[in-house]
Amino acid sequence: MPDVTAWMLSTLTTDGCLYQQDVVDYLIKSGNEQHLKENVDGNQALSTKLINKFRVDSGENVVWVKPDKYWRYRVPEDEEGREARG
Repeated sequence: MPDVTAWMLSTLTTDGCLYQQDVVDYLIKSGNEQHLKENVDGNQALSTKLINKFRVDSGENVVWVKPDKYWRYRVPEDEEGREARG
């Protein structure tokens, strides 16, 4: 899993944001499907274990934008916590 979170952090640094679907695609293409689970809608999603590891590795400077399903770096307008509005 360190390789996966390292890839996630690298992509976030390079692109400024990281979409959950891109991580799902990466995991499937790299044969790391053990880090995926099926969500209530029947779609592939990241495992809780992977999300928790990424949360620790990325620190407090990264927030999750829930409506659009991506991570980005925190900006001054963000509220406290790990979730952002956009």
